[in-house]
Amino acid sequence: MPEQGFLASLFDVEFKSLITTKVIKVLYILSMIGIGLVALAFVVAAFNNNAAAGLLVLIIVAPLMALIYLIYVRVLLEIVIAIFRIMETNTELVALQRGSGGGGPGPGVAAPSPPPPPPPPPPPPATPPQPQGGPPETQPPPPPPPAA
Repeated sequence: MPEQGFLASLFDVEFKSLITTKVIKVLYILSMIGIGLVALAFVVAAFNNNAAAGLLVLIIVAPLMALIYLIYVRVLLEIVIAIFRIMETNTELVALQRGSGGGGPGPGVAAPSPPPPPPPPPPPPATPPQPQGGPPETQPPPPPPPAA
């Protein structure tokens, strides 16, 4: 699928070209500006209330809250980008499989090799092992026949 420009993607009513990956940087910058302005307004409001509260908010509360919100926005935007990248990768994989006839793996993907055959069992010994240099083995005498 050829890459379309931003305006062409914006007015694509069939949603063949997506704009989210193109505007995500702008959304992040706008979020940083918005978080900064809210933190500034919070500091001004705290100074209007009390000078000590204003200093506390200026030094500790506003930077900490701004950092937490910035991390939150960044994680959300990264999740959105990850979802779109998964979708793009799946689209490419489907196109590759359709191009190769829909069968096994697509071009450039090695087919899995079959498992190796199991090793043959060891052959049985040809002759029973002979005792070496020890006393001859004796068998116990057979039991006596039962008395009638």
